[in-house]
Amino acid sequence: MHTECVCVVIVCLCVFPQPNSYDAVEPVDVEEFLMTQLRSGDAELMQELGEFPDDDLDVDLVDRECRTIRHSVPDEGVELDPHVRDCVNGYTQPWLVVSRSSFQSKSGFLKLLQKQVFETDVKSPSLAVLCDDDSTQSTVTSSDFDLRGLQPDPRLDSLLRFSNPEDLDRFNMEARHGNRHPELFSLYPPPDEEDIVEIRPIPECPKEHMGHRILVRCQSFKFEIEIEPLFVTMALYDLKEKKKISENFHCDLNSEKMKDFLSSHTPHIDSSTQSKAAIFSISYPSPDIYLVIKIEKVLQQGEIGECAEPYLGMKESDSGKNKDKLEKLRNQAEGFCQRLGQYRMPFAFATVNIASVITTATLERDMADSDSLNGRSSLEKKAYLPRRNSERFSMMEDQFNLSSSKPSTITIQTFFKQEGERLGDEDLFKFLADSKRTSNIQRRSKTISGCLKLEVTPSPESVMPCLSPELIPIKPASEKSTRLIKEVLEFPSNDVYVPHSIYRNLLYVYPQKLNVSSRGNIRNITVKIQFMNTEDPSGALPVIFGRSSGPEFVSEIYTPITYHNRSPDFYEEVKIRLPARLTEKHHLLFSFYHISCQQKQNQSGSVETLVGYSWLPILNNERLQIGQHCLPIAVERLPVNYSMHSPEKMPTQIPPMKWMDSHKGLFSLEVQSVSSVHIQDSHLERFFTLCHALEGKPTFPIRVRDEKLTENKLEHELKLSIISLSSSALEPLVHFLHLVLDKLFRLIMQPMVIAGQTANLAQIAFESVVSVVNSLHTSQELAKDHQGRNCLLATYLYYVFRLPDTPFELLNTGATTTSPWISTDSRYSTMGRATATAVGTMLLQSRIRSSSNPDIPAPQSPEDAEVKNILAGKVLTHTHIHMLCIITVLSLRLFFTTQPQFHEELALQMVVSTGVCRENVYKYCWFFFELLVKSMAQHVSQMEKQAVPRKSRFSDRFKDDITTIVNVVTAEIGTILVKQQKELDQAEKVNISLAFFVYDLMSLMDRGFVFNLVKNYCNQMSAKSVTMSTLISMRLEFLRVLCSHEHYLNLSLYFSSPTSAPNSPCPSITSQTSSSCSLQDQRIVAMFDLSQEFKQQHYLTGLLLTELSAALDMESEGSVQRKAINATYSLLCAHDLDNRCSRSDVRTKIAALYLPLVGIIIDSINYLDFTESRGGKGKSNGQEEDFESVTPINQSVAMAIAGNPFNTLSGKIGSTLTAETSRNLLVCFLWIMKNADQNLVQRWVVDMPSSQLSRLLELLTICVSCFEYRGKQSSDKVSTQALQKSQQAKARLEEALLGGMGARGEMMKRVGGNDRTMGQRENLRWRKDLTQWRQTNDRQDKSKAELDQEAIISGNLATEANLIVLDLLEVIVQAVPLSDCKDNAVGGVLRVLLHSLICNQSTTYLSHCFSTIRALIVKYGDVLFEEEAEQCADLCQKVLHYCNSCVDGNRSQACATLYLIMRYSYSSASNFSRVKMQVTMSLASLVGKSSDVHEEYLRRSFRTILAYAEEDTEMQSTQLPSQVDELLRNLNSILSDTVKMKEFQEDPEMLMDLMYRIAKGYQTSPDLRLTWLQNMAEKHNGKNCFTESAMCLVHAAALVAEYLSMLEDHKYLPVGSVTFQNISPNVLEESAVSDDILSPDEDGVCSGRYFTENGLVGLLEQAAELFSQGGLYEAVNEVYKIIIPILEAHRDVRKLSTTHDNLKRAFDNIVLKGHKRMFGTYFRVAFFGSKFGDLDEREFIYKEPGITHLPEISHRLENFYSKCLGDGVLEMIKDSTPVDRNKLNPNKAYIQITYVEPYFDDYEMKDRMTNFEKNFNLRRFMYTTPFTKSGRPRGELYEQYKRKTILTTSHAFPYIKTRINVIQKEEVKKNFLPAEQMKERESELFIYLNPSYPLSFPLLLSLSLSHSSSLQGPLEVAQVFLNEIPADPKLYRHHNKLRLCFKEFILRCGEAVEKNKSLIAADQKEYQQELKKNYNKLRENLRPMLERKIPELYKPIVKPRFENRDSIKRHSFRRAQEESS
Repeated sequence: MHTECVCVVIVCLCVFPQPNSYDAVEPVDVEEFLMTQLRSGDAELMQELGEFPDDDLDVDLVDRECRTIRHSVPDEGVELDPHVRDCVNGYTQPWLVVSRSSFQSKSGFLKLLQKQVFETDVKSPSLAVLCDDDSTQSTVTSSDFDLRGLQPDPRLDSLLRFSNPEDLDRFNMEARHGNRHPELFSLYPPPDEEDIVEIRPIPECPKEHMGHRILVRCQSFKFEIEIEPLFVTMALYDLKEKKKISENFHCDLNSEKMKDFLSSHTPHIDSSTQSKAAIFSISYPSPDIYLVIKIEKVLQQGEIGECAEPYLGMKESDSGKNKDKLEKLRNQAEGFCQRLGQYRMPFAFATVNIASVITTATLERDMADSDSLNGRSSLEKKAYLPRRNSERFSMMEDQFNLSSSKPSTITIQTFFKQEGERLGDEDLFKFLADSKRTSNIQRRSKTISGCLKLEVTPSPESVMPCLSPELIPIKPASEKSTRLIKEVLEFPSNDVYVPHSIYRNLLYVYPQKLNVSSRGNIRNITVKIQFMNTEDPSGALPVIFGRSSGPEFVSEIYTPITYHNRSPDFYEEVKIRLPARLTEKHHLLFSFYHISCQQKQNQSGSVETLVGYSWLPILNNERLQIGQHCLPIAVERLPVNYSMHSPEKMPTQIPPMKWMDSHKGLFSLEVQSVSSVHIQDSHLERFFTLCHALEGKPTFPIRVRDEKLTENKLEHELKLSIISLSSSALEPLVHFLHLVLDKLFRLIMQPMVIAGQTANLAQIAFESVVSVVNSLHTSQELAKDHQGRNCLLATYLYYVFRLPDTPFELLNTGATTTSPWISTDSRYSTMGRATATAVGTMLLQSRIRSSSNPDIPAPQSPEDAEVKNILAGKVLTHTHIHMLCIITVLSLRLFFTTQPQFHEELALQMVVSTGVCRENVYKYCWFFFELLVKSMAQHVSQMEKQAVPRKSRFSDRFKDDITTIVNVVTAEIGTILVKQQKELDQAEKVNISLAFFVYDLMSLMDRGFVFNLVKNYCNQMSAKSVTMSTLISMRLEFLRVLCSHEHYLNLSLYFSSPTSAPNSPCPSITSQTSSSCSLQDQRIVAMFDLSQEFKQQHYLTGLLLTELSAALDMESEGSVQRKAINATYSLLCAHDLDNRCSRSDVRTKIAALYLPLVGIIIDSINYLDFTESRGGKGKSNGQEEDFESVTPINQSVAMAIAGNPFNTLSGKIGSTLTAETSRNLLVCFLWIMKNADQNLVQRWVVDMPSSQLSRLLELLTICVSCFEYRGKQSSDKVSTQALQKSQQAKARLEEALLGGMGARGEMMKRVGGNDRTMGQRENLRWRKDLTQWRQTNDRQDKSKAELDQEAIISGNLATEANLIVLDLLEVIVQAVPLSDCKDNAVGGVLRVLLHSLICNQSTTYLSHCFSTIRALIVKYGDVLFEEEAEQCADLCQKVLHYCNSCVDGNRSQACATLYLIMRYSYSSASNFSRVKMQVTMSLASLVGKSSDVHEEYLRRSFRTILAYAEEDTEMQSTQLPSQVDELLRNLNSILSDTVKMKEFQEDPEMLMDLMYRIAKGYQTSPDLRLTWLQNMAEKHNGKNCFTESAMCLVHAAALVAEYLSMLEDHKYLPVGSVTFQNISPNVLEESAVSDDILSPDEDGVCSGRYFTENGLVGLLEQAAELFSQGGLYEAVNEVYKIIIPILEAHRDVRKLSTTHDNLKRAFDNIVLKGHKRMFGTYFRVAFFGSKFGDLDEREFIYKEPGITHLPEISHRLENFYSKCLGDGVLEMIKDSTPVDRNKLNPNKAYIQITYVEPYFDDYEMKDRMTNFEKNFNLRRFMYTTPFTKSGRPRGELYEQYKRKTILTTSHAFPYIKTRINVIQKEEVKKNFLPAEQMKERESELFIYLNPSYPLSFPLLLSLSLSHSSSLQGPLEVAQVFLNEIPADPKLYRHHNKLRLCFKEFILRCGEAVEKNKSLIAADQKEYQQELKKNYNKLRENLRPMLERKIPELYKPIVKPRFENRDSIKRHSFRRAQEESS
C-alpha cells in the first residue's frame, strides 16, 4: 500500500515538475526564539509592533442593540418555564464577540500633498511675457536675431561651486531627501478586490426581521353627510397567496362631535389608540397586494342596506333641503350610540392596490441595492428572500419595488356597501379577483360616495414617535406628546428564514361563522371573547389589544353584528398578548348574546340576552392550540373545571349539560400565534421538552405531547429527538436555530445521568449539529457569503455562541440579583478575567466526567467536600469567600487538568467522526473551525491562562487532534483537486477556511506548533498530483490569509534581520577599499537571495516569496502570477500604512525582511510588460497619441539598434505579466529600495556581477516608464483609485486594502472616528458597485476638484517613484570606484537618466535629475565622452528639449547642464567638435519632430548658456566662449527654418516640401540629413501616409548604406544606394558626395547609432513594417532582400525566423487581397495668380488615398487656401481645358484640379503585369479633355474630338513627399473614335460576365441596351458612323473595325441578358422583359448596318513572290475567320 503511494507521488512529480527547494523547510521554534530575544535585551524593538508575544484577542460582551426603549420581556415576578426562560435569556443577553486588538493606520496624508508642476499641465505664456521690450517682438523670428538683446534666465549658483565630488554628492543628497513623501503606497491604488481573500466578512448582527416598510397616514375621512361616528380598520391582503398579510390597524377619524356620542362607553382613552398612521411591512412585494379599508358603524336597527340609504341620496351641501332629515338622523344615531355604543356593525369597505400607488421612476433590477433604505445589507436580505431562480423572485424583481417609491397621496371616493352574507375573507378575495379582472365591478355592487385621504410613503429608517406591535416605544423616543405611529405586524406570505431575536408572544383569534338557525328567536348575534386564567368570571385577563379611541388593553371584546342574521359571518381579528407562563386553566371563553336593537316600551335594563357559551383551552398536552376549530355551544352555565377539557370532548356531567343542536359544532374560528417562544414543530418541541426535563429534576413519567415516558425510555427517546432535529421544517428550525445549537453543544459537553446511568450523548449531539449545518448549507432558500459560509451560522458563531454552561451554572440560573432575563455573564469582563469566586464555583464539578468517555472519572481532590459544603449553604459569609479564594488558587492547576473543555470534546468528535458525518464535517469545516477558535479564545480568557506559557495552554492530546484535523482537511482539499475538478470552487473555500483557522491559532497556541501545521500543509499539498498552477494558487491563498495576521512581522521575526553594512569610518563609500570584501560582503549578497536559512528564520515571508518565485517561473499562467504579486504587494502596502511601522529604523528592518524579493524581481525582468508606457505614452490614456510625439522607430527595432545595451535577454523565459501586474511588482521593488539601508545596498552593488548590474539598471528603466505621469486630463487608474476624498470612501478603500480579521481590517475601524456597520466589509470585494474608488473611474462622474486631486496624487506618485530610482542610481554611481565594471555602470546609469528625461517628469524630479547628470559629468566625464558617445548625443538632445520648456525651472536646469557638457568636453575631453555636431543634430531633430517648438524659449536658453560662458571666469582665457558663441549663432539660424515651418503647419504638402528642402540642404551632413528624413517619416506616419513614411526610412537606410560602404567592405552589406534601386529609383539621390569633401571617420560625423549595421537593419525593418501597413507587400520583399544577408552574416536566427514570418505574411496578403487593394489616387493641381508667390503657374501631381473623389481634394484645398488668402480671393477652375493667363483676374488666385491616371507606353505594359506594378514607381500621368474644331468643348458626335495630355514628374511615386512637381507636358490630339469606346464597353461586359461578378452588371447592361438620346448611346453611334459606307477608301478599314466591334458588342449583350435572367428575383421579371425587348429592338435596328460589308475589303491580295507557295494563301484575316466559321 505504502509503496503504491510513493510511486504515485513520484509519477506526479514527474508530470508536474516543481522547483528545487519548493517544499517548506523546518521552522524555528518561535516561542524559544522569542524568549531568547527577550533575554538578550531586544525586547524594546520587539514591542514596537504591539504587545508581543501577548494575546491580541479580546473576548468582549457587547450590548445588543434594542430597537425599543426597553427589551420586550415577560412581566416580572412570573416564574418561567425553562424553555421560555432560555428563550428570553437568548433574546436579551449581550453578544459575546471575540475581536482582535486594533491598531490605527495613518490618515490625512493626502491633505499634505504638494502639487507637482509638470510641463504638460502648464500653458506656455505668450511671447510678450518673455521679451524685455516691444522692439524685440517684431524681430524675434528673424534669422539675424541678436541673442544678446535678450535677458537671460537666472543662473544656478551651485553649478561651479563644488570642487570636491564628495561635497557635491552630499549637497545633492540633502536636496533630494528634503520634503519627500514617506508613504509610497498612500499614492498608489489598492489591490484589486478580485484577489482579496484575507477579508473574512463580519456577519450582520442578528436583528428583528423587517420587510419593505410603507408608512400610511390617514389624513381625513368623511361621507357626503356626517350623522354618526364611523370606524376605520385597514389591513394588507395578498390576492395571489389568498392570505391576509398584516394584522389590523384601527383608526378613529371622527370629529370631536361624533366622538362625544360614545363618551359614555369609553371611560378613558390611551394615547396609543389614537394613532392615525401605521407602518406596514411587506417581505414579498407583489402587484397583487391590496390595502383593504373596512368601515364600521355603531349598531342600529335595520339591515346594512337600510342604514346606507341616507348616504346614497343625501348630501351635506343640500342641508337647506334636507336639514330636518339630517337632524333627525343625527338624533337617532346619538340615541343608538348611547344605548348600543359598544356594539358595531359592518357598513362599507374600499380597496387600494399597493402597486398602483407606487410611483417608481425606474424599476430597480437588483433587490439588494434598495436595501440601504432600511440599513439592511444584502447578506441579511438574502437570508429570508426566496432564491433568485424562483418564479416568485423574478416576479418581485421585475414588476415591483417599494424601496424606490415616491410619496403619494391617495383619495378614495368610492366605497362598496358590505353585504351581510359576504363578510368572510373568501368573499373578499373573490371580490378582489373580480375587480382585477373587470373594471365595471361598481355596477354589480352598491357604492357610497365619500372621501378618505391617505398618504403612502416609504418609511424612513427612524420615525418619531413610534410604537412596536407590542406597544413598546421605539427609539428614538419622542418627548413631545405628538400623535403616535404604530408598527403593524406582518404575517409574511411565504416563509421567512430569520432566527428569533426578540421576545414576542401574541395570539390572534379569528371568529369565522356561527350557525344558530335552528333557534328561531335568536338574531342580532354577537360573540364576547375573553381570555381567562380561571373559571371565575373575574378571571378575564386584560390582555386583549383594544381598538381605536379606547383603552390599550381590555378584558373582553365584542364581534360586529349582522342585523337579523341567524348564521352570521365574522371578520373580526382579536389580538391577545399571551402570558409567559401558561397553565391548563388558561382558556378562551366565548359568550354568545342576542342584542335588542329596538328598546321596547315599558322595558329597561340590559340589551343583551345570553344565548350560550363555548370555550377553547389554550394548551393541549402542554402545547399551544392553534388552527381551525368548530366548537359546540352550551346553553346553560358551565360546570366546574370545564376549562380542563375541550368542549368537543367534555365528559358526562351530573346533571348533564345542555348543548345546542345536540352537541354539534356550530361556532367556527381560527387561532394563530406569532410567538418566539412557542414551537409549532413536533421534532423541535420534543427535543426541547426532553432537554428541559433532564436539566431540571424531572418526575417520571414525563409527558411529551400525547405520550408518557418512563425513566428507562428517556435515553432512547432523547437520542431519537436529537437525531430527528434535522428533519424538522426549515422555517421553525431557523427561528430557533440559536437555541437548538446551544442545547446541542451543551449535550456534547454535559453528560446526562438517566436512571442512575451516565448517557453518552456527545457523539449523537455532534452528528446532529453536523446534520443541521448540512441542512442549512444545502437549502436553496438560505444565503451564503463569498466564502460559502451560511450567513445564519456565521452570525450565530460571531455573536451568539458561548461556552456551554457548567452544571453548577445550570442549577443556579436566574439566582442573580438582576432581572432573570437580562443576562450578565460574569465569565467575561474587560479581558474576560474570571474572579476568584467564579473560578471557585467551577471547582464544584469535582466529579465531572468526559462526555466523550464518561466511564473515566476525574481524579478526586481532598478539597472537594469542603468546597461543596461551603457552596451548598444559602448565604456565603466573608470568611467563606476568603477561604474559597484560597482553595481556588491552590486547586487551579489541578482543576484545569481535570475539567473537560469544550474545544477538546469538539476536536475529538471531529477526529473520530465517520461516514457521512465525517464528509460533512470537512465539507463545512469553516463552521467547526470558527467554533473551535471561539471556544479556545473563551477558554484562554476564562481561565486566566495569559500568564501561562503558550506551550502549556492546551493539552498534548488536543494538539494531536488539531494536527490530525489539519492533515485530514489538507488531504480532502487534495482529493477534490485530483479527483473532482468540477469541485474546484469547493476546494478553494475549504482551503480558505483552513487558512483562517491556522491564522486564528497563531493568536492562541504555540506559534512553533502552528508553523509546523503550515509546513505539513505545504508539503502535503506539494505531494498531490495537481498542476503547478493550481498548487501555487491554493498555497498562495492559504499564505495570503496567514500573512494578513496582526503580528505577521513579529511572527516573521523581522527584527532578527541584519539591516546595515559593516560600519565604515567615513560615510563616503569612496573611503573604503577593495580589500573590504570579506565574509561580511558574502553575507550581504546572500541577504538578497531566497536561501534556506532565510526561509527557516522568516518562515511566512520565506514561504510567500517561494510561491512568488515559483509563480514567476511558470509559463502561460498569468492569473497565478497576478495572485502571487498582488499578495506581496498588498502585504507591503499594509506595512506602509501601519502606524506601528512609521519609525525609520522599523521600516529599515522590514525592508531588510523583503530583500530576497529584489533578487526575484531582477531575475524576472523579462516577464515585465512595460510596452504601454516605455515610449513615454500609456495605453490607459484612452486617447489617440499625438503623432508628433511618436518615435518612428518602434521599441523592438530600437532595442535592436541599440544592440540590447543591458544584455538582459539571456534571463529566464516565462510568460509576460500584464502591465498592471508589472506595476504592482515594481512598486514593491521601489518600496524596498526606498526603505532599505543605503549602505547595505551600496555594498550589494559593489559585489554585484556586471550582468546582474545591467539587469538592475534595466529594471530601473522599466520603473521610470511604468510610473510616468499621464497628465491631468488623462489621469489613469493609479490616481483615479488613489483619490479618497470622503471619509466613507477612504474607509472602504482601506478595508479593501488592509481588511480582514487582522490589523488590515480592525486597525482601520476607528480612523477618523468613522463608525461603520460591522457588516459593511462584506460588500467590498463582492459588490464592486459599492466601492467608491472603483466607481469614480468613470470620468464623467467626477467634479473638477476630484480631477485636480487625482492629478496631484498621480503627480506625487510619479515624482516619488522617479526619485527612488534616482536615489538608487546615486548609490550605484557612488559604488563605482569599488566595482570592477566601472564603464558599464556609468553608461548604464546615464541610459536610465536619459530614459527618465524622455518621460513626463515634474519640475521637482528634473531639478534633482539634472543635478545627478551634472555630478556624473564632473566625476566621469572622460568615460562618458570617450566611451559613451552615443549616449552623449542622446543627452544633448534631451537637455536641448528641456531648453525649449515653458517652465522656467526646467529651462534653467537644462541650460546649466548643457553649458557644463560644453565646458567639460572642451576642457577635459577635448572633443568639443563632436558635442557641437551632436547639439546641432539635436536641435534639427527637435524642430523637425515637435510641433510645439517655441523659438522664444530656445533663444532665451541660448542667451542663458551664453551668459554662463561669459561669466565663467576660469574659461575666459580659452577659446570656449567664442566657440560657444559660434555654436549658438548656428543654432539660432536653424530656428528660422522652424518659423517657416510653423507657417505651413496646416498645409501638409507645403510643410513636407519645406522639410524636404531643409533635408536637401544637409546633403553634405549625413547625420543631419538622416535626422530630417526621420522627421519627415514621423510627419507622414502621423498623417497615416505609411508608404511615404517607409520611403523616408528607405532613403535614410540608403544614406547609412553609402557611408557604411566607405567604412567597411563586407559582401553582405548593400553597395551604397544602388542596391536600393529595386525599391525606388529615387534612392539614387542619396549617393554620397566625394571623399575629399567629407570623410565618414572625421570626429563627430556619422557617429550616430543609426550609422551601424544594427541601425541599418532597424531602419529597414521599420520601413518594411510601414510598407506592410500601406499595403505595398511586394516592396516588403525587396526590403527584406537587403536585410536577410546581414542577418545571415550575424547568425541572428531568431530575427531570421521573424523576418521569414513577416515575408510569409506579406505574400499571404498578396494572395488574399490581390486585386482588392486600393492604391493611391492622383490629381493634377495647377496654381495661377501672384497671390500664390512661388507656386504661381506651377503644376503638381498630388497623391491622395485610394478612392478619393475629385470633390474631396477640391474641397480641402479650397478651404485651406481660402483661409490663407481671405474670402473671395480664391476661385476653383471647374474644367480641365488649358488656362489662358490673360483672361484671369490678377487680384485673384486660381486652382485647377484634374483627375489623372498613370500612363504607360505599350512596351512598359509588358513589364507591368500586376496591379501593384501598375501603381508603383509612377512618373507619367495622363488625362483627356474633349474639344471641337469650332472651339466648343463638346459638339455633335461626328464633330467630337479629344485631347490626351501626358505629364511627367521629377520623381517617381511613391516618394518621400505626397506631391511632386511636373517637369514635362506633352499633348496628343485625336478624333473621337467610336470603335475605341465600343471596345471598352464590350470589355466591361465581358468582365462582368465572369462568374466572380455575378451581381454587378445590371446597371451597365441597362445603359447598353437603353434607347437614350445621349451622344454616346450605342444606336446613336451606329447611325452616325455605320449608316453609310464612307466615300473615302482610306476609311474602309475603320468602318469595318467599328462594324465588327458592334457585332461583338451585340453578342455580349445577348449573353448578358440571358445571365441576368438567372440572377433576378421574382419582383424583377418586368424589368427583365423590358431588357429583352430593348435588346431585340437594338439588334433589329443594328442588323442592316452590321450585315452590310464593304466588298473591296474582302478581295484577295495576291503578290507574285507568294504565288508558288500554295500552302499559304494571303487572304484578309477577317475573311479567313469568316470562312473557317
